[in-house]
Amino acid sequence: MNNISLFFLVFLLSPPRIHSQTIPRNISIFILAGQSNMAGRGGVYNDTSKNIIVWDGVIPPESRSNPSILRLTAKLEWEEAKEPLHADIDVNKTNGVGPGMSFANRVVNRFGKVGLVPCSVGGTKLSEWQKGEFLYEETVKRAKAAVASGGGSYQAVLWYQGESDTVDMVDASDYKKRLVKFFNDLRSDLQHPNLPIIQVALATGEGPYLGEVRKAQLETDLENVHCVDAMGLPLEPDGLHLTTSSQVRLGQMMVDVFLAIPSSAELLSGLSVFVLFPLFFL
Repeated sequence: MNNISLFFLVFLLSPPRIHSQTIPRNISIFILAGQSNMAGRGGVYNDTSKNIIVWDGVIPPESRSNPSILRLTAKLEWEEAKEPLHADIDVNKTNGVGPGMSFANRVVNRFGKVGLVPCSVGGTKLSEWQKGEFLYEETVKRAKAAVASGGGSYQAVLWYQGESDTVDMVDASDYKKRLVKFFNDLRSDLQHPNLPIIQVALATGEGPYLGEVRKAQLETDLENVHCVDAMGLPLEPDGLHLTTSSQVRLGQMMVDVFLAIPSSAELLSGLSVFVLFPLFFL
């Protein structure tokens, strides 16, 4: 075995490390996953005077920063969380308000401290989140890094994805099979076979197969997988992304479902970490 091969073998076998000098302890981890609506496009609009996509910078009270709410940066460093949560993750798009901060602000008093781990990337298909693909492996790496930083435990996955899978009939017809595999693989790799998953049923789609994808989401039929329906929430003028107020409402809806899970309402105080995955590259 040459030196290069040995280096990569050691790299793959070594656990990810947190580079922050101040490492939170007793972390409870919530994994938020998906495309652009999870990454956050609330308040993002087309500035026609400059012909660029910009964020209006408006942060509602429900999504404001709190010293007890942290986020894991792209460099695996802890910092106080603030909108846009995915600014250094979904780097090829303009990010705005998502559901993560409103979710965190609703649960922070219960857990004492909350840690968000954003992983979302807009415009991605479910096939790009399968085991072995970059987005999947990066998510697992960041989730494991969050645990390694303080010996914490995973509490739930928050997942909002699927708009890009409404375009092609094959993607839509294979959606349920791929979704079940993604959830099972993620639970397996995080060594948490019954990890609660709260997924969002689509409000919109990019193509004609919205109904097929929504049906798969609403009928996943996996134990401890719970669904929040975003249909009917107000949209930005682009007709695809949730408005800022809708994102706030969605975060609160996801909290309601999470706290209704029998074991969730009785978790011990600690640092809660949420891993975020964006919905689409839009």
